[in-house]
Amino acid sequence: MSRKQRLAGFILFLIVLLLGAAWTAVALWLHLQGMIRLAALFALGATLIAALVARRRARVLGWVVLAVAALVVAGLYQPIVPRADRDWAFDVQRGVKAEVAGDIVTLRDIRDFEWITKDTAQERWTGGTYDLKKLQTVDMLTSVWDNPGIAHLLVSFGFEGGEHVVFSVEIRREADELFSEIGGFFHQFELVLIGATERDIVKLRTNHRKEEVSLFAIDLTPGQRREFFMAYVTLAQRLEERPEFYNTLTANCTTMVYQLATVVNPDLPFDWRIVMSGHLPELIKDLGLLAGDGPIEDHRRAALITPRAQATEDSADFSQAIRDR
Repeated sequence: MSRKQRLAGFILFLIVLLLGAAWTAVALWLHLQGMIRLAALFALGATLIAALVARRRARVLGWVVLAVAALVVAGLYQPIVPRADRDWAFDVQRGVKAEVAGDIVTLRDIRDFEWITKDTAQERWTGGTYDLKKLQTVDMLTSVWDNPGIAHLLVSFGFEGGEHVVFSVEIRREADELFSEIGGFFHQFELVLIGATERDIVKLRTNHRKEEVSLFAIDLTPGQRREFFMAYVTLAQRLEERPEFYNTLTANCTTMVYQLATVVNPDLPFDWRIVMSGHLPELIKDLGLLAGDGPIEDHRRAALITPRAQATEDSADFSQAIRDR
């Protein structure tokens, strides 16, 4: 074997070693605490040294040490499973639950909080019965709090009579947890589907969190609206039966909605704007699903509802107020 080949082999070994060590160190840090965490990190460091020493003695032996270490880590990581019985934060304590009987869908645990501040609320969980024959509208809401390229996605379904139910795929934090993008890659959070009223989940973001919230009407046929709604119902039933993990990249508020939308259109292409969710309105327009005419800039100006929401009197019909232009 030439010197260049040996060097290339060593560089490959070093890359695998360092990447594996970095991934393992983050996982240990997130899932362990106290002396157990320190002991595990010490063991990781010792394993790195052992792998380097083994590689120095024999190339194959170094890879063997890495393989054994990977199997050990996988064996320890595998038992980490999603659960439904943790001490949840009060706003994600309940995921929406659904029962279906023909055209009638009964939803339980719909959140209808009266928010006092962005962190406190008068709690109220309710329910409702929805006739799919009376489903009239679908609206996409994007909520931007920092980077305009990233938005949280909510979908609101409107029924005859003016009632709306909003679905939001979110992390299910424990009471003492804060959201972490990194933690979302390492099974730190479960996934929850929140069903809520607009005066709860939209007003929280517009009036209390002061986020930039926009509402875009989606142009779907009655059959497509029904299928899209039922995709959320199926997700609610699935999560009630078996908890799942949130993932920052593959199982978040937009990628889950994309998976649901493929029920309506199996040929829906995956697009970079699904990950960079602040650009979703442009994608929806390109797909021909954005209601109304004109350039996207006009749609965006008309869609911004935060000023309207903040100017709404408490006694007013919030859903109507944010749609009045």
